[in-house]
Amino acid sequence: MDSGLDPSTFIPYNVVDSCSIWNILSSMTLYRAAVSESAGCSFCCTNFVQYECLIKPRTKLNEQEKQLRERLAIEKSKGKQFVDYHLSIEDLQDLEVLEKRKNLGKGELSSIVFARKTRQPFLTDDKGARKLAESILNDNQVQTTPHLYGWLFYKNILMDSDKDLIINEHSTYRTTIRGNLSRFFESMYKRALEFQLMHRTIGCS
Repeated sequence: MDSGLDPSTFIPYNVVDSCSIWNILSSMTLYRAAVSESAGCSFCCTNFVQYECLIKPRTKLNEQEKQLRERLAIEKSKGKQFVDYHLSIEDLQDLEVLEKRKNLGKGELSSIVFARKTRQPFLTDDKGARKLAESILNDNQVQTTPHLYGWLFYKNILMDSDKDLIINEHSTYRTTIRGNLSRFFESMYKRALEFQLMHRTIGCS
């Protein structure tokens, strides 16, 4: 997923879809580091994503999914993170165009439309949404949760002792093969260390 990403750079203001929301909130260690004063990350979403996450009826929710919903509701109630925005009529027209092009949900598509309108990066862990977004948004405007994770280590906002804690927390809530990002976290952690070493070496030369 993230083998070519540069952990030394990350844009902190992001439009997020439902998948990335759950991945960010799956580890409160990761989330708290991201929204800390040192990192200064901010996450917003569209009303379509809010509907998918908190309102859309589910036939069955397991205990982990219920807890993630509660975390999101609590963070939204604070008024600083995961603020949701409505799309304009013009935005909805763009959404209709995208719906004809790709088999993605309204949450992902509306996020791409809103990110383009507001010139913010789109943070997603969905492979299809990422591919479409990369064809529409400007360079380096599509980011992922593992990219965020790697950047936090590169900036020393996360410490080595946080690595396994975050992966364990994440795995507790994202147990499916499709949803679990543990292997990508591992690779981005190593990449962050490589970039730190490389930049130190350049700085000393």
